[in-house]
Amino acid sequence: MPETIASRLSALGHRLPEASAPAANYVSTVRTGNLLVISGQISVRNDAVLMGIVGAGVSVEEGRLAAECAAIGVLSQIAAATDGSLAAIRRIVRLGVFIASAPDFAEQSQVANGASDLFVEVFGDAGRHARAAVGVAALPAGATVEVDALVELETAA
Repeated sequence: MPETIASRLSALGHRLPEASAPAANYVSTVRTGNLLVISGQISVRNDAVLMGIVGAGVSVEEGRLAAECAAIGVLSQIAAATDGSLAAIRRIVRLGVFIASAPDFAEQSQVANGASDLFVEVFGDAGRHARAAVGVAALPAGATVEVDALVELETAA
């Protein structure tokens, strides 16, 4: 039986939740040719939004966990769009990691590693990606982190 995104995550000690529905007037994923664009997913753990500002009450380690949780949301969307198949993924091309940050906080890259490390653990070398780690004043629902992605699939639609 082919390995799935859910089984790889489970082996790493994580659970793949159901893909969330869009919160406004957009779609969760768009496929064009062999590219899959995943809309931003906020940091959710055990059905609760991880909230707060990194550098103002939220530590770098807590921010890394929030980034990892948001990345699991991205993986849920990828799984929903590919019937869960790891083999459908050629490469994680790019991540955008948005971190609710205090004005003087400058360790966004350390927080974003929570997402990046998970993608490498799940996809191996195919999980290595380009990335933007951006500090922002606020995110939807008061979330600590939001992650979006661009993924190359094995075959075009």
